[in-house]
Amino acid sequence: MGTRLLCSALALTAGLCFNPAFAQSGSSTTKVLASSGSGFNASSVEALIQRGDAAVAAGNLAQAKKDYDNARTASKQLLAFYRDLSGSFRGLDARIPREMDTKGREALALLAQSNLRLAALFRRQGQPEIAVPVLVEVVRLMTPAKPEGQKAYQSLLELGFVETPYRGAAVPN
Repeated sequence: MGTRLLCSALALTAGLCFNPAFAQSGSSTTKVLASSGSGFNASSVEALIQRGDAAVAAGNLAQAKKDYDNARTASKQLLAFYRDLSGSFRGLDARIPREMDTKGREALALLAQSNLRLAALFRRQGQPEIAVPVLVEVVRLMTPAKPEGQKAYQSLLELGFVETPYRGAAVPN
């Protein structure tokens, strides 16, 4: 896990060095990663999901899979980085863990969205066995109490992977 994070950080740093906006500005006030759609943030993940949706609408399922996979990877990386930062500042400055926890929840929701879209794509391609682990991950991450978790569990039910419908927080007799 540490090696993967190191490689991601190195790749991100290398990308910044070759980014014209970063190279030209030379200013420490430019927030390259915060720019919408092109940075390393939630809005760039949303843009990837939207590109995947557009590719599905155009019938380009291979491109859609690539976009959803990239959104999934970026969401996981953001989530891991936000959790690491939150833990590092816990007990030192409460504002930073609060911010990182909020950003982490947003990244988690984006991960669930990209997983649900990817699973729907696998189902559309007649590969339900590949959709199952992605759907289980959504249920695990979001819990069945959240709409995304319920949707994922419903998909598992429709596929026949599970048989018991989820009826919410009803108390069994």
